[in-house]
Amino acid sequence: MSSILKQLQKDENGAFLIEQHKIKETIKNLKESGFHFLVDLTVIDYLTYCKKTPSRFALIYILRDKNFKNHIVLKSFLNNDVLKVETICDLFDSANWLEREVFDQYGIKFFKHPNLKRVLNHKDFEGHPLRKDYPKTKRQTCFSTDDLMDEMIPKLEKNGYLNHDELMFLNLGPAHPASHGTIRTFVALDGESIVSAVSEIGYLHRGFEKSCEDHTYNQIIPYTDRLNYCSAILNNIAFAHSVEQMLNIKIPIRAQFIRVIIGELSRIIDHLVCLAANLVDMGALTNYWYLFNPREKVYELLSKLTGARLTNSYMRIGGVTNDFYNGFENDLKICIDEIKKGASDTLKLIEKNRIFHERTQNIGVISKEKAINLGFSGPNLRASGVAYDLRKTNPYYIYSELDFDTVVGSVGDIYDRMMVRFEEINQSINIINQSMKILPEGEIMVEDHKVALPKKNLVYNSIEGVMNHFKLIIDGIKVSPSEEYSAIEGANGELGFFIVSDGSGTPYKVKVRPPCFFAMAALPEMLEGEMVADSILVLGSLNIIAGELDR
Repeated sequence: MSSILKQLQKDENGAFLIEQHKIKETIKNLKESGFHFLVDLTVIDYLTYCKKTPSRFALIYILRDKNFKNHIVLKSFLNNDVLKVETICDLFDSANWLEREVFDQYGIKFFKHPNLKRVLNHKDFEGHPLRKDYPKTKRQTCFSTDDLMDEMIPKLEKNGYLNHDELMFLNLGPAHPASHGTIRTFVALDGESIVSAVSEIGYLHRGFEKSCEDHTYNQIIPYTDRLNYCSAILNNIAFAHSVEQMLNIKIPIRAQFIRVIIGELSRIIDHLVCLAANLVDMGALTNYWYLFNPREKVYELLSKLTGARLTNSYMRIGGVTNDFYNGFENDLKICIDEIKKGASDTLKLIEKNRIFHERTQNIGVISKEKAINLGFSGPNLRASGVAYDLRKTNPYYIYSELDFDTVVGSVGDIYDRMMVRFEEINQSINIINQSMKILPEGEIMVEDHKVALPKKNLVYNSIEGVMNHFKLIIDGIKVSPSEEYSAIEGANGELGFFIVSDGSGTPYKVKVRPPCFFAMAALPEMLEGEMVADSILVLGSLNIIAGELDR
């Protein structure tokens, strides 16, 4: 443990307490001592919490060490009359948008921040929606557009463009299929070269975190489906895993296997849609179908297993909804064979293709040091040469018993980000095949009446079963008052949930750590100096999913 941490007090949840005026100094010292990765930043509004706290608002910083094995939670209670702290943007590039989000949602100000403005809600929005006293039903319509020149002009001047008359200003998105979702990127062009870029998000903001405060833990699972809808089950797993950590329960071994198998299948189809979309963006339509058709086969399997194609809602706190159906193994084998063939056929067409290499190599480059500082994770970070994968560094379920490789690149360009995903498909297939060979029999839900719904025969034939079922449905699973951050390796990187419980059946606060948010924040800088034709490929290679980005 760092000597700095030894000097700090802990609260009952294990968070290290920092005085408000010492936040910047403490985090700077921690970074120098090895905590070089800012995982997330959020706020807890204790206005209606079940226990008395020193003040209403507490800032939460989550850091990870240089080996990516351990994370720490730092907490600072803010003076109710001085909701202001110094920015840490100069320490972590990833803090820029994180602090803007905290300002937007909670009204906490960060002095010396280079651009403290809303990031998820529109510029005319009044109030701060994640505060406990903000009405959930209040609607605020946006009536005016933001030309983003307040951000563009300082960036142009920084890049040496004091005269803007010769430049062309262009919007890439949000209403365009190649923007990969409702994402707007405003660019300044000198000829065909992007000299400056600014991104705007929030078009798909649906209040996921606010909605969680009104629903039981199991009712939230369908909401997680709509985060990264290209791999919905991994979102299910991440949320269920976080709640199970708070409950201190271990799900049955067969349920662990099922989560790993279906989770890896979800990772594969996420990578398939990323690669297919990126290839069609550069004109490779044949490759698109080679990758998309196997994905359709997987959706047929998931539909039979879960009852839904895209948003599956398959997980439950304590296990999974239902076991594999008869014939699942054969259907899975057909899917795997088609995936392997589709990926193989695609690689045959692009591996030695001059156009592909020229469009992808040394474009949108991010170094390993910069990627870490930007908060990248998953394939985007591994493409830059950083072997960070939670399945290896912090293994959960049965991953420690399986033999698979962490795939890394060397340059951190479009080519590496795509090729890392191609090889990760092979590694996921390897994980699935190993897991199916040793899949044990057994229960798929914990045998705990406080967590798992009773079996139907008990509900139909006993008053105890009826009451148990009724209480779990109406009141939800009761989680003791606590605060915890937990994460898994999502398809796009570290997918974590910071959850605060007040002892009731609904969470007091839920904060999702979406890997897309950090990648999107880095996009403008990655585009500067590139051709406008390459901007779509850079965006596509990051695999931005708007549902996860905006929440």
